[in-house]
Amino acid sequence: MAIGVVVIALVLIVSIVFIICLGKSKKTTFIIWGITLMVVIAPLFAWLVSILYGIKEGDGFAAVGLMVILFPFLFLIGLVIFLVGVFKTF
Repeated sequence: MAIGVVVIALVLIVSIVFIICLGKSKKTTFIIWGITLMVVIAPLFAWLVSILYGIKEGDGFAAVGLMVILFPFLFLIGLVIFLVGVFKTF
């Protein structure tokens, strides 16, 4: 049940952000996607992938370990996208 809620939330969030970014400048689009990736997508996606992996392996520690690796990686990708939007001139 919780996995389905997270999948629906991720699809809705990505759809809403895509609609918000239509017609915006490239700079604004990078900033919006960077913030969204850092704040919303990274934790939800890391949780989703980690829980599915933990269920497959049958080990909660595997899920936590993957989450500890995956969340900072996705957060850094979002931070780079955000900083590109802030500092790069288009």
